[in-house]
Amino acid sequence: MDNFRTVLSATPSSFHIGLRDRCLTVGSCFADNLGGLLQKYKFDVLVNPFGTAYNPISIHKALQYAINNELPDQATFGELNDTFFNYDFHSSFSALDPKTLQHHLTTAIGKSHDYIQSSTVLLITYGTSWVYERKDNGEIVSNCHKVPIQNFNKQLLTQKKILESFEIFHKSLTAINPNIRIILTLSPVRHIKDTLELNAVSKSILRLSCHTLSELYANVEYFPAYEIVLDDLRDYRFYDRDLLHPSSEAIDYIWKIFSKRYFTQDTAKFVKQWDEILHAMAHRPYHPTSALHQKFLSNLLSKLEELKRTVNVDKEMSQVRNQIKR
Repeated sequence: MDNFRTVLSATPSSFHIGLRDRCLTVGSCFADNLGGLLQKYKFDVLVNPFGTAYNPISIHKALQYAINNELPDQATFGELNDTFFNYDFHSSFSALDPKTLQHHLTTAIGKSHDYIQSSTVLLITYGTSWVYERKDNGEIVSNCHKVPIQNFNKQLLTQKKILESFEIFHKSLTAINPNIRIILTLSPVRHIKDTLELNAVSKSILRLSCHTLSELYANVEYFPAYEIVLDDLRDYRFYDRDLLHPSSEAIDYIWKIFSKRYFTQDTAKFVKQWDEILHAMAHRPYHPTSALHQKFLSNLLSKLEELKRTVNVDKEMSQVRNQIKR
């Protein structure tokens, strides 16, 4: 037997992503992971502008705010222990007065509205099918904001409800941006507070929903981040110390498969070049003023000069110039 694991190959996508594409990532913390890597490699990307969100209904609702460029209804605002928040947004938007909270939300929604109209790629990462519904008005919340749990009903979303919510959001999105492509991913993060058994139920509903959506809509496809961690890597050494989140090694491995699937040849070539630049930038010499290191810096500056026609490298060039002896 030659192989001792099942390797998930990078099947080709129906479209490619280049450095000139505008990418918007939303959803669970895994959207932060992929978005952060796109930022690292100089892509034009807006990363999780509403903060982390885990269930599909809340993710679609936040995107709808951005599409319509409208603030949440007053009923979605709340206050606890002198802190003001909004049930449809992450706690990072909370504030000590309602005007500051409204300003933060207005800014985030306005920025997202401008960005989503010209985005070419929307990457959505779903985390869980479990949701919390307010008892006072029946609305599903994105974040409970430490409000006592007795104020909510916990329930499991059905595939039907997810598909209906996606249809409404998708219709609005394609009305303002008909050429956008949507990549759905399922977060490999394990929600064991729901128990392992019910986490599996939750993930299965999301996975089936992603499959159905990719079949229903020509501009929607699924990227198997979940399967890469569970069925390809398949080992606790690829989880962080909490045994719930994928490790940095796992994220890097997912990124490599993502790159092979989506990047154009020119983009892949640049990513390799930029890796070399980042490695060189991280070098810490024993003798910074030595002739050898100064030559190293001059060569690095020349490489950055060559890349500035492709991406903005002003920050990196400034860092290198500041180390060169005058």
